[in-house]
Amino acid sequence: MSTTIKDIAERADVSISAVSLVLNNKPGVGQHTRERILKIADELKYHQRGRITAVNRGTIRFLKIARHGRTVNRDHTVFIADYIDGIVQRAKELNCKIEVTSFHTTPIEEIAGDLGRQSDLEGAIVLGTELSRDDIAAFLDLPLPLVFIDTFLDYFPFDFVDMNNEDSVFKVIEHFYHHGHREIGIVQSSVNTRNFWLRSRAFGNAMRFLDRSSQNRFSFDVDSTFDGAYRDMAAHLKNGAELPTALFCINDIIAFGVLKALREAGVGVPDEVSIIGFDDLPTAALVDPPLTSIAVSKREIGKAAMSRLARRISEPGMPPVKTVVGGTLMVRSSVKILGPPIPHRR
Repeated sequence: MSTTIKDIAERADVSISAVSLVLNNKPGVGQHTRERILKIADELKYHQRGRITAVNRGTIRFLKIARHGRTVNRDHTVFIADYIDGIVQRAKELNCKIEVTSFHTTPIEEIAGDLGRQSDLEGAIVLGTELSRDDIAAFLDLPLPLVFIDTFLDYFPFDFVDMNNEDSVFKVIEHFYHHGHREIGIVQSSVNTRNFWLRSRAFGNAMRFLDRSSQNRFSFDVDSTFDGAYRDMAAHLKNGAELPTALFCINDIIAFGVLKALREAGVGVPDEVSIIGFDDLPTAALVDPPLTSIAVSKREIGKAAMSRLARRISEPGMPPVKTVVGGTLMVRSSVKILGPPIPHRR
């Protein structure tokens, strides 16, 4: 097994970041410690990988990880492909190549361990959609530069690039409010994804900002798949659930299932219930009625992640950076105007 900077750090009794600074000829480490690290690197026959530059092609791995497959599945193939398109576009500008590796229900420790043994990699971008805090913690000891996308966690020394859930959900609730809706509910999912949790929290924050209660009686929990969301929403309706005039569905797949359940129950959209989704999948413009939804800047997130990783590789001592990219509300026909427009509150 080839020597890693972690091996050097352990031998020299210094941090991994100190070794990275020395091997990349960066300031911040004393001369005596610098000489000791270089000597140990030579003794261990460490061969440093080249950094990503326009003249030195490096290999970047994109890890598509499905921990349970309830959100990373064929329904979101286009969504994930847009992330990859953005990554590849930026990688070409940096003259490095991308490898895509998919994992389904593979133990996270096995994924992280395998990644740590890849001496030919410059770094990796990890799809964090279905990763928990404990899953991400499994990558903490890797010396390889990493960037996580489609999730956002504080307190971890990693770079994250994610959509701005807080601002995007506010746009949804404000749009309802602007069109006269006061009974606003949420269709959410207990499936464990960080973005779902952030959107649920953002819903409550937006309702409070607009002087509305969180209205728990208009909160519906469903599965995150199309079939599951349809089944669960149909059960809510069969059990006599009271409906608000507007529903925010935490993603488009759930919204599609809810639309089917409402239609079969004889509930008109948007005449009786207005609906807004999140993700703006291609099908959103094709369903009946066409779905208003938040368009996520997926390619921009991919490009930002690749740029962040390139910077992390060239300057390993930089502090972690958390980046959020805003979304756009794509207005279609799934929201009914209940009264004269009300000025926006921001």
